[in-house]
Amino acid sequence: MSAKQYVVFGAGRFGRSVAVALAESGYEVMVVDEKEELVQEIAPFVTNAVKAEATDPDVLKELGIRNFDVAIVAIGKDMQSSIMLTMLLKEIGVPYVVAKASTEIHQRILQKVGADRIILPEHEMGRRIAANLISGNIIDYIELSKDYSIMEVAILPEWAGHTILELNVRSKHGINIIAVERSEQIHVSPAANYELSKGDRLVVIGTNKSLQELEAKRHD
Repeated sequence: MSAKQYVVFGAGRFGRSVAVALAESGYEVMVVDEKEELVQEIAPFVTNAVKAEATDPDVLKELGIRNFDVAIVAIGKDMQSSIMLTMLLKEIGVPYVVAKASTEIHQRILQKVGADRIILPEHEMGRRIAANLISGNIIDYIELSKDYSIMEVAILPEWAGHTILELNVRSKHGINIIAVERSEQIHVSPAANYELSKGDRLVVIGTNKSLQELEAKRHD
């Protein structure tokens, strides 16, 4: 049996990350987007990248979309196009359609038009973070958006022996502490009077700039 072929509609942040991950895993991946610049950016990383209007049934036929095993509709912000494309893909016989939703209402509509799986990225990210914290598998780095990320960091040496309140990391460093890992124990949402100790590791959220500056301080 031949390897699955994937087609990703939408080369934005979400679609690009899915397409590249699939391609790096050895699958054939086609990306379709109506923006030429996004098509050119993703082209070197996938099997094929095409500039096209995905909600046109004739375009879908010309591209041979019915021959793909899985279609990923990654255009969640344009709800109308997302719904129409999902419906068209099921009508032409694509076996498995994954669609990105931007809201719960959007999710319900996608279910009604036949999407086989629906992804709410923000919700799934939240569940992933919670699951990792509960299981003790602290994350190293998760990019939430182009501006914000969550990262695991070791405390600065001078932080040991001080409470979170005393350190005032939000004002001084632009970060918020989500959890503290100590001796393989995870303390989620530590109180302001929680005193940090040498060897503690933190899960923090902040702007990418703030996190980079914090990392730089650790290496000074």
